[in-house]
Amino acid sequence: MDTNSRKDSRLPDQLRKVRIQPGIAPNAPGSVLVSFGNTSVICGVSYEKRVPHWMLQQGVGGGWMSAEYSMLPYSTQQRKQRDVIKGKQDGRSVEIQRLIGRALRAVCDLSKLPGYTLWIDCDVLQADGGTRTASITGAYVAAQIAVRKMLAAGLIRENPFSEAVAAVSVGLVDGRVLLDLDYEEDSSASVDSNVVMTESGSFVEFSCSGEEACFERARIDEMADMATLGIAELLRIQAEAIAAG
Repeated sequence: MDTNSRKDSRLPDQLRKVRIQPGIAPNAPGSVLVSFGNTSVICGVSYEKRVPHWMLQQGVGGGWMSAEYSMLPYSTQQRKQRDVIKGKQDGRSVEIQRLIGRALRAVCDLSKLPGYTLWIDCDVLQADGGTRTASITGAYVAAQIAVRKMLAAGLIRENPFSEAVAAVSVGLVDGRVLLDLDYEEDSSASVDSNVVMTESGSFVEFSCSGEEACFERARIDEMADMATLGIAELLRIQAEAIAAG
């Protein structure tokens, strides 16, 4: 292990301080405030007794799960204009919310949500790198809390989630592989990667791209190993938050 610390005194394979606070939005059946260092996201999960029209048209049974992601105007140093003012959704936001939905559906048996749609809303309060990974990690906890309330109310018979899922960033900065990049590290990374993994160790997503740089296969393996360590810690934190929620 590289013992050289980073500007915030973290080791290369160390997460930022991660906090998951349940019950942040009382009107949502499941909600958390998740923080990775200075990145903070509210994840709220609601449910309704209807499914998308395409499921009815195609005769698809079960339920559905869909995510929405947005960055509040004051979440960045320079004010970010709301999508509604621009008249269209930002392409990056669309990409991230699709990733959040895919990540949670990967560990969910939708047949156990008959006729229901789970809506996952992730709103970034403060962005300092890793908003998508924080959103996925927090959204799973909020969804589990919501599902447990549905079970208690007799709305569904079984928990549709088969296992946990979490996400973390990892990258190559100044020749070193670093875990859970903040904004400054992410901006200077020559290779940037976002990893979504299940509790059983399967990958849902492993995106890896060079920023005007090439990288070797050995670096991919190194980043995958480091991400796996980070995900294990996130899964532990998630379990504690679900128990508290």
